[in-house]
Amino acid sequence: MSQAYRLFGVELSPYSLKVRAYFRYKQIPHEWVARDSTNQEEFARYAKLPLVPLVVTPDGQGMQDSTPIMEHFEKLQPEPSIYPSDPTLAFLSALIEEYGDEWGNKQMFHYRWTYAPDQKSTAERIARLTRPGLSEEEYVAATEQIRTRMVPRLSFVGSSEQTREHIESSFDRLLALLEPHLAQRMYLFGGRPTFGDFGLAAQLHQCSTDPSAGTIMRAVAPNVLSWALQMLDPKDEGALETWDDLAPTLKPILKEIGQTFLPWTAANAQALAAGQETFSVMLRGTEYSQGTQKYHARSFRVLRERYAKVEEQAALDPILEEAGCLPWLQ
Repeated sequence: MSQAYRLFGVELSPYSLKVRAYFRYKQIPHEWVARDSTNQEEFARYAKLPLVPLVVTPDGQGMQDSTPIMEHFEKLQPEPSIYPSDPTLAFLSALIEEYGDEWGNKQMFHYRWTYAPDQKSTAERIARLTRPGLSEEEYVAATEQIRTRMVPRLSFVGSSEQTREHIESSFDRLLALLEPHLAQRMYLFGGRPTFGDFGLAAQLHQCSTDPSAGTIMRAVAPNVLSWALQMLDPKDEGALETWDDLAPTLKPILKEIGQTFLPWTAANAQALAAGQETFSVMLRGTEYSQGTQKYHARSFRVLRERYAKVEEQAALDPILEEAGCLPWLQ
C-alpha cells in the first residue's frame, strides 16, 4: 500500500488549497486528487460529507474539515511548526485562522456569487474542473445549472442586500490593513507561515481568481496578492518576529476582527443556543442579520477553549482588550 496520503480537493475550494499548502509546507507525501465525476465512487467510500477537502490515509481512513486535519498532522509531524512558540502569538495566529475560515469565506463567497461576471466565471470553471469530457454545449448547460444551484446559497453565508455593505466594506478594510503589514515581511508573523496564514490566505487567493474581488485586489493590494500566491506553496524564509515588531501593523487587523467577526460569531452562537433560526447584531453601528449557522458556533467554542488554555494570559489579555476582542472570548 502506498505511504502517500490522497488529498481530494478542488482548485476553487479555499479549504482544499489550505490543506494542500499545509501538506506542501510540511513536506507530507501526498497525491492531489482533483475531485470530479470520475472518482465519485472512491470519494464516497471515505467521505462522511459530500465536501472537500478529503484526506485518505494510507491505512484507508478518511478525514475531513481543514482545521482538524492540520491539527492532527501537527501532532504527527510537529516540525516545522505552524504554531509560534510565544503563546501570545500562537493564539493571535489561531484567531486570524478562525477569522479567515469564517468571515474571510463570507467575503469570498459573497463576491463570487453576487455579481453576474463572477457567477459565470466561477460556474464555468467548476463545470470544467469537475465534469471532464463534456461537449461545449453540455458545458454551457452545466455552467447554468451550477450557477442556478449556487446563487441561492448566498443566504447560507449571510450575504444579502441588507448585509452587502457590511461584507464589502470589511473586505476593503481588510485589504487596506493587510497591505502595509505585508509590505516588509513574507508572512503574517514574520519569516515563516503560521496557522493564521493558511486560513486567511486561502480565502484571499480564491478572491484573486474572481473578476470582482480580483480586480479590487490588483488595484489596491499588490502585497496581499503576492502573499496569497506565495501561500500556495509556502517555504520557511526565516524567523518569526516579536510582538513589539508586529504590533504597529498587526494591531489594526486585530481591531477589525474585534469589531466585525467576533461580535458576529458570538451573536450566532447565542442565537443557536436559544434555538433561534435567525439573529441580528450591531456591527460598527449598523444592524447585520442572517440565518443561524451551527458550524460557526462549534468553531467559536473551540476558539474560546483555546483562549482558556493560554497559560500566559497576562501578556495576551491587554492586546485582546485594546483590540476589542477580549469580551467575546471570556
